[in-house]
Amino acid sequence: MPDAVAAASSLGATSGGTTQQVDVAVVGAGFAGLYLLHRLRKAGFTTVVLEEADDVGGTWYWNRYPGARCDIQTIDYSYTFDPELEGAWQWSEKYATQPEILRYLGFVADRYDLRRDIRFGTKITAATWDEAAERWQLATSSGATVSCRFYIMATGCLSAPKPPEIDGVKDFKGEVYFTGRWPHHEVKLAGKRVAVIGTGSSGIQSIPVIAEQAAHLTVFQRTPNFALPAHNGPAPADRVSLLQADRAGYREQARWSLAGVPWPQQMAVSWQLSDAERRERFEQAWAAGDLVYMLTQLWADQAVDLEGNALLAELIREKIRATVTDPDTAAALSPYDHPFGAKRPCLDTNYYATFNRPNVTLVYLRQEPITSITASGIKTDKRSFDVDVIVFATGFDAMTGAIMAVHPITGRGGKSLSDVWAHGPQTYLGLTVAGFPNLFMITGPGSPSVLSNMAVSIEQHVDWVVERLMAMREAGFTTVEATDTAQAGWAQHMADCASLTLHRLANTWYTGANVPGKAQGVMPYTGGVGPYRSICNEIVSRGMLGFRLTGPGVAGQCNDGEVVRLQPDVRLVLGMLAQMQLPPIESLGAQGARDFVNEFNKARPAGRPVGDVVDGTLPGADGPLPYRLYRPATPGPHPIVVYFHGGGWVLGDQQSDEPFCRDLCRRSGMIFVSVGYRHAPEHRFPAAAEDAYAATRWIAEHADELGGTPDAVMVAGWSAGANLAAVTCQLARDRGGPQISGQLLVCPVTDCAFDRPSYADNATGYFLTRSLMFWFWDLYCSPADRTNPRVSPLRGKLEGLPPALVATCEFDPLRDEGVAYGEALAAVGVPVEQLKARGHFHSSLTMVDVVITGVSARVQMAEALRRFAGLPRQDNEDVRSGQRAPHEIAAE
Repeated sequence: MPDAVAAASSLGATSGGTTQQVDVAVVGAGFAGLYLLHRLRKAGFTTVVLEEADDVGGTWYWNRYPGARCDIQTIDYSYTFDPELEGAWQWSEKYATQPEILRYLGFVADRYDLRRDIRFGTKITAATWDEAAERWQLATSSGATVSCRFYIMATGCLSAPKPPEIDGVKDFKGEVYFTGRWPHHEVKLAGKRVAVIGTGSSGIQSIPVIAEQAAHLTVFQRTPNFALPAHNGPAPADRVSLLQADRAGYREQARWSLAGVPWPQQMAVSWQLSDAERRERFEQAWAAGDLVYMLTQLWADQAVDLEGNALLAELIREKIRATVTDPDTAAALSPYDHPFGAKRPCLDTNYYATFNRPNVTLVYLRQEPITSITASGIKTDKRSFDVDVIVFATGFDAMTGAIMAVHPITGRGGKSLSDVWAHGPQTYLGLTVAGFPNLFMITGPGSPSVLSNMAVSIEQHVDWVVERLMAMREAGFTTVEATDTAQAGWAQHMADCASLTLHRLANTWYTGANVPGKAQGVMPYTGGVGPYRSICNEIVSRGMLGFRLTGPGVAGQCNDGEVVRLQPDVRLVLGMLAQMQLPPIESLGAQGARDFVNEFNKARPAGRPVGDVVDGTLPGADGPLPYRLYRPATPGPHPIVVYFHGGGWVLGDQQSDEPFCRDLCRRSGMIFVSVGYRHAPEHRFPAAAEDAYAATRWIAEHADELGGTPDAVMVAGWSAGANLAAVTCQLARDRGGPQISGQLLVCPVTDCAFDRPSYADNATGYFLTRSLMFWFWDLYCSPADRTNPRVSPLRGKLEGLPPALVATCEFDPLRDEGVAYGEALAAVGVPVEQLKARGHFHSSLTMVDVVITGVSARVQMAEALRRFAGLPRQDNEDVRSGQRAPHEIAAE
């Protein structure tokens, strides 16, 4: 490669003991490294790129196996930083082949004259932070050294092949190839017996091509994977039209989307759709041949809910059975051990149909494991296969492997990155590591990386890093380093995001499970490209939150803290509410507020099906009250929970908390009776309290008629409804019944005081505001009555009350009074469990199928209700699926 050799020669002056001094050293000349070099040059930084290969391309230089293609449409998998570049290059196919992608990267390198600053054939053998000089000192395989102020790893996520873990590999006398390091010369397979080990992306792409060449192909599969037809050909006309109509708008939508491709957020959930509607959506997606479309556009719960995911997975398995003629082979190719999307699904061309060929054999290693590789072939525990060629499609040491391959990396105080990451990668934003000043990673672990369109994520990373370096230079700072606090906070946010998805339910390279001995955990950021971009922007707007900056002659800066404390879905919900610029509810008047809330709730899913829903009326303290009863699908009789809705004693009705009631009905296996009580200001204190007590007494007396068990009546409520539930327990004790076996109080109003810290900490920004609570209190209760236990139960007698679960949310004005009520109950001997929902706001736990991170709290609530009723713990589907993530809820 003359250009590459010439470029390497032009940098030869660094050999012979001379250290090359640059502002920035970049490792890797793939998508990320090339764009970094271009941006750094434009910004005026002296830069060298160090590349182990002999030319540009990165992953696409090494991954040249038969059938290698990208799985993001090439109109999206392209640089967008220069509109002229976009016009100068036209892709020939919807999904470009490896040779075309490599030509594209070479075209970019030539267009911007990048090769002259790239040292090819050079591997970093050590990187050490020199604390005195505040520079990175790099040793290389050529013997030349480099000294740089900033060290940036652009090594890629899938560029460190994973060696096979099979005995006897070295004994094999035939040809051995690795998909991740395919030879640059032609590999002739015609007339040969070939074995392919592995059915990940590279295996699924290469198997159909190899089958067409080989005399016989034997595929050794350990784990079946989901594959979708690519339907390759010209770029789809509709996507091309969208791009050409508004190129800037199309690219901007991609930057703020969840996956880096401009598809809208799907809103319909699986259980709202009929079988026919789901199948129609699936067939449309199957015909589209678009991986991101299939992963995001069928129904909103496909990636977060096992039931919604299972519907999609079975539709794909139907396609496999319809394509593969042998039923046993079809069954072996059908994945059942992981949810769809939890492993990287593959795009294929005739993959499943290939197994209908007479020259193709599938060996399912879970039923017939390999015992050894011999001189002539492969042995399983049942038979032997003589082969001439073995192709290892065994994947990569993903995310961290390529970074750790450039080792040792020694940071401040002699700290080794290998030691720091011994139990899994720790980063801030996937960009930096505490204790390693001026070290950056592009699409490192902790960033969206492989769960996104890499081209979009790479450009965002590079732009953010280069702009930060420019800002540092202008301010006189020479070092930047993440703080331990920020890094720990990011790890927590990463875990919170992962808990939303089904990735944790699969053994995959996303989690490191494919590498023996590697610490396991979801390594890519699962919160989405757009949310990640907004977080990065927020860090800058908050004065480089979580970073320590220093420089000669300037005052150091350290704005320490955690950038995200809200749960990820809560953050999205509050962001959407803020964008809607809704008027303050208290400004609408009572009836206007009711009309607004009713209209707002129309777009909300009603909740999942239960056995039966019955509407009726019951006698209240001063006239009939409406109720809605939710009955489980299981045979009765069932314990009864009397439920009181939220709304500040002013808003809502027996239907307004319907999704929450349905959810707890399903999880607990109990009847929920949601009661509509009288509202202020038309009916002020104590109307609501007296209605709640009267309703509970009537329901207890008529439990048999309602299908319930009379000896296990409980009360529950949210917000003002939780206030009524707490008050009802005190009234029932003092007025001779009914017997209440337990109380579930979710974000309860328990006191009339506004001086607790949560009222100041969470006064605004979390939907329920301090001023709105003032308004509710003013409408419901005069100041003279507010200390009455029928409205401030914390001020009442608490002895002898039924056991309780008190749930509070971190970002709620009512948090501290809820905690105080639980502590006061415990102090007088009432059995009480406190559920403190970290990262949640006042409405979180009732926003079923919107705030998914509230699932574990609702599971805990259902378990508490069953304990109150004396029932055994239920095998809840979310517990079985692992959806209950203990780190979400800190319970005392």
